[in-house]
Amino acid sequence: MSKEQNKNKDLMEKIVSLAKRRGFVFLSSEIYGGFSSSYDYGPLGVELKNNIKHAWWKTMVREQKNIVGLDSAILMSPKIWKASGHLTAGFADELVECKKCHKRFRKDEIEKFPLSLRLRRASKIQNQNVKSSPKSKIQNLKCPECGGELTKEKKFNLMMKTFVGPVEDEAAVTYLRAETCQGIYMNYKNVLNSMRMKIPFGIAQIGKAFRNEITPGNFTYRTREFEQMEMQFFINSKESPKWFDYWKKERMKWYLDLGIKKENLRFREHKKNELAHYAKRAVDIEYKFPWGWKEIEGIHDRGDWDLSNHSKHSGNDLSYFDENTKKKYTPHVIETSAGADRSTLVLLVDAYSEIKGGRTATTKSAKEIEVVLKFHPSLCPLKVAVLPLVKNKPELVKKAKQVYKLLQPHFMCQYDEVGSIGRRYRRQDEVGTLWCITIDFESLEKDDVTIRDRDSMKQERVKINELIEVINQKFNV
Repeated sequence: MSKEQNKNKDLMEKIVSLAKRRGFVFLSSEIYGGFSSSYDYGPLGVELKNNIKHAWWKTMVREQKNIVGLDSAILMSPKIWKASGHLTAGFADELVECKKCHKRFRKDEIEKFPLSLRLRRASKIQNQNVKSSPKSKIQNLKCPECGGELTKEKKFNLMMKTFVGPVEDEAAVTYLRAETCQGIYMNYKNVLNSMRMKIPFGIAQIGKAFRNEITPGNFTYRTREFEQMEMQFFINSKESPKWFDYWKKERMKWYLDLGIKKENLRFREHKKNELAHYAKRAVDIEYKFPWGWKEIEGIHDRGDWDLSNHSKHSGNDLSYFDENTKKKYTPHVIETSAGADRSTLVLLVDAYSEIKGGRTATTKSAKEIEVVLKFHPSLCPLKVAVLPLVKNKPELVKKAKQVYKLLQPHFMCQYDEVGSIGRRYRRQDEVGTLWCITIDFESLEKDDVTIRDRDSMKQERVKINELIEVINQKFNV
């Protein structure tokens, strides 16, 4: 492993450790040894994730005149997944299985393993030319875990099967939804009629989806249970290029507006051989994670695949009647598909900052490192921390709790009296709290407090009765 790879691995380990230590993300079922690829969001993590979802909803629904929201069911008729192509080979991974340890791997992933692991063979095998052809190379791959022989690749569907009702037979089979957009297509006509929408218009949804991923990993980046933030924009096919470019630009702007570093974002256009069966065009927004550039959102031109197929399989007419031209047509769809979990991970990685030599009086040496999460103000899990200068002075504690009670209805706050004031500043910096409000002895005399800014570390005195107004003004700077 290169020096750069070691550095990036070390950085990711620090972020994962911080996420657990400070209450952002916990391993699911941890007291039972954990459950593979499942995570729970802690007190600060759920605030961060909710803030991201709120920011997405505000941009995609509240600030749009022609986009409305939806919350469709997770369990739907299995006929939907047949019509959408999810129960065919198109929604499947090619897997190989080790005959010895019985672990399964995606074929495309195992080919990325280091050569020394990929080409393990029994010591008695001699004179085999594994480079003779791509096919023979695949056949000679060995299990990267135990060196055992691998089976030929097989298709493995990613849908998660479950049963509805008391009897677990084929008639009771259904699936946990693999994507939220199918629920939108099911309600396209309902929304069109009930909300008197006219093309172009969109339907947005935030919700859980499930895929039986074989190779989940990289913390919360790829999991089997995840939350999507999707919008399906229904248009006339003649305007597909225009709206595709519009949403491509708007979605990149959203990440930049959240404070994501520009150098860590890029577009990647899909080649023709990469396109999903439904896609006419696809562009990914990628983020530069410590392990490399990876997709965080997709913008897709889905054509009329979805509505045409559901119209065909259901027998319901899902066409649109244009009152101006007096013509009917099946709308095309431009999709924006982002992940709430991936966006949360992006914010944790991008906001993570290490400051050598420290910033507070608790730093003991020039080599010591202090961590600051520099979240965008709108995304910070904690906006304000209220800190009495010392906890063994009842009059300071009483005043601090009064200030905390005053601010609670207006901002996400935390009260902290444990440890020295320097250590408490460090704790708040580490979780990204915007402002620390300290109640000291002068506060008892003048009825004011000190506000410390997370990024500049500048402090100012503010009257308690002006505190809410001052903090609100700071948000608008």
